[in-house]
Amino acid sequence: MSTPQNLRPDLAAIAAMIRPGARVLDVGCGDGALLEHLVTTKGVDGRGIEISQANVNACVARGLAVVQGDADTDLVDYPAQVFDAVILSQTIQATEKPAAVLNHLLRIGRRTAVSLPNFGYWKVRASLLAGGRMPRTRSLDQTWYDTPNIHLCTLADFVDLTVACGATIVEAHALKESGRTGHMDPRRLTHGILGPNLFAQGGVFLLKKA
Repeated sequence: MSTPQNLRPDLAAIAAMIRPGARVLDVGCGDGALLEHLVTTKGVDGRGIEISQANVNACVARGLAVVQGDADTDLVDYPAQVFDAVILSQTIQATEKPAAVLNHLLRIGRRTAVSLPNFGYWKVRASLLAGGRMPRTRSLDQTWYDTPNIHLCTLADFVDLTVACGATIVEAHALKESGRTGHMDPRRLTHGILGPNLFAQGGVFLLKKA
């Protein structure tokens, strides 16, 4: 059974946002660690969608209700407001159409939890400035031609996207290098301002449709 101690920091932060007994859809659920944790500790009615067949098999082995699917193409088939919470962790930057995906998440769920890496993190900026090449960091740990990350955005960019999609930010947390999270004020995540957009490795957001 998964515990907060062995969940990734962003997944632990998302788990804290989910209410007991909620109906949850985890999009891009990976090997099912978060979904299993929510089912076993919060009694959620959990469902998952995952593009990797190997990960789907791992989820099924955990006893989870997970199907193979693609966030870019398959979310359109889900009816509106059928889930209390929809989760998208470390995936939005790897989708072909992030705005369309986020709009579907907001339509499907009453709340949407999103975590993402911050490509405005100071180490990413410094590596690019010093080396003149795309950096290899925890957020970008593959060569530029072999990474699944196709839309590199900062936390400020994501806040702009939430506005464009008509979403309200209910909660926002910065992922720190220590592995801990801290609350951040999304109103301050504008371009050119120091703070989480420069010093956070990633962010976790809880959204609702405005």
